[in-house]
Amino acid sequence: MTQHPDTRLERAYRILSGDDSDERSCEAIPDSACSDVPRNYLLNIGNGASTKLAEQLAGPNLVLPWLLSALGAPAALVGFLMPAKQVGSLAPQLLVSGQIRRLQRRKWAWVGAGLAQAALLVLIVFAALTLPPLAAGLAILALFTGFAICSGVGSVAFQDVTGKTVPKGRRGRLLSVRAAIGGVLTLAAGAILHLFFESAGGIGVYLVLIMIAASLWALAAALFLLLDETPGATDGGRNPVREIRHGLAISRDVPGYRRYMLTRGLLLSVELAMPFYALHGEQVFGGEVAALGIFVVTLGLASVVSSPFWGYFADYSSRTVLILSGLFGALAGMLALLIALGPDTLQQAWIYTSVFLVLGIAEAGVRLGRKTYLVDAAPADERPLYVAFSNTSIGLLAIAGGGLGFVAQFFGSDALVLLLLMLALIGAAAAWWMPEAERMLVAGRDGA
Repeated sequence: MTQHPDTRLERAYRILSGDDSDERSCEAIPDSACSDVPRNYLLNIGNGASTKLAEQLAGPNLVLPWLLSALGAPAALVGFLMPAKQVGSLAPQLLVSGQIRRLQRRKWAWVGAGLAQAALLVLIVFAALTLPPLAAGLAILALFTGFAICSGVGSVAFQDVTGKTVPKGRRGRLLSVRAAIGGVLTLAAGAILHLFFESAGGIGVYLVLIMIAASLWALAAALFLLLDETPGATDGGRNPVREIRHGLAISRDVPGYRRYMLTRGLLLSVELAMPFYALHGEQVFGGEVAALGIFVVTLGLASVVSSPFWGYFADYSSRTVLILSGLFGALAGMLALLIALGPDTLQQAWIYTSVFLVLGIAEAGVRLGRKTYLVDAAPADERPLYVAFSNTSIGLLAIAGGGLGFVAQFFGSDALVLLLLMLALIGAAAAWWMPEAERMLVAGRDGA
């Protein structure tokens, strides 16, 4: 609660966080960390900018599939990239959360994971240069799975460190700035890649992009290392079996957390929806959806436009953000069905772009709302467990989410969109049933 000089660092923090008060509120973080908030906030944003760009340059949606194809690896391997990402990044988190809790400064877990991700990308380049097609494809898939596991470790550590270094009431805006920068970089990377790939051939360009991504992960690790994190409690560390038992006990004994898990599981339909809507669009327009790049750019614009709003709103009520995001997800489904079942004049690619715009807004809201909610709601000494148990459970559920494609195969893409619409709507209702973040630990125990 002390006065802080209006330095350039302080001014940059005030602009990005929206904190224009002379008396900084440092709710829910240690008093000793209050003076470090501006520096930590800006380092966190720099870390996010680096990782978001790296994800565009070496992710399973774009460069890695192209690399496997250019190498002549079996096409079936490409289909395993997204499941590897989901399962690798989410499912193992519960196994590592207890170990992370043993660290006084949990930032070291993120730094180690970030450096490991950089090294794994370098090994992907090495495999592409030295192995025959099938062996290279299998090695790249295995290395990317390891990359995703490291991402999961970093996710647990990130939310815990954020809870210790960024005051409550500023966390949503921090995540929104990171997401908005990610949206801008998505647009820039998409434009650059389009121009570059127009005139480039061979695998060299893909390998250069992956090496740049590895450098960005190393930079992100360096920025995270510079965070000033107050040492935390290390007692009560548990092995994975005890961690699973404790997570199950929390789900049983804390109704507010159980409702959060239900809501997140239902709103996973929004986060997984993009490829299914692309499939729906392809069936509506045929070859016209060769302009899928337009939809990807639209998602980037949606993130840029909506993330600041969602972040500001999440600091007041992340529960309300999840309610509205579910409604936006349902609206995307309604628009898609209206276009598909309406007159021919509606069945144009530029009109269908509105579906991806609304879906992008919904997805940004779900991601930001659920992260802010759990960081604000979980008790500080158990935050890694709350995060990891949630992510591991959702990671396992995401495997089942892959089965949604069978709905489209046997019942048609319109039926799949209707199912996604209903899941988003039920998810919004589940979010309405959740307690506010500050009451998660007591909701259901005192009649709330």
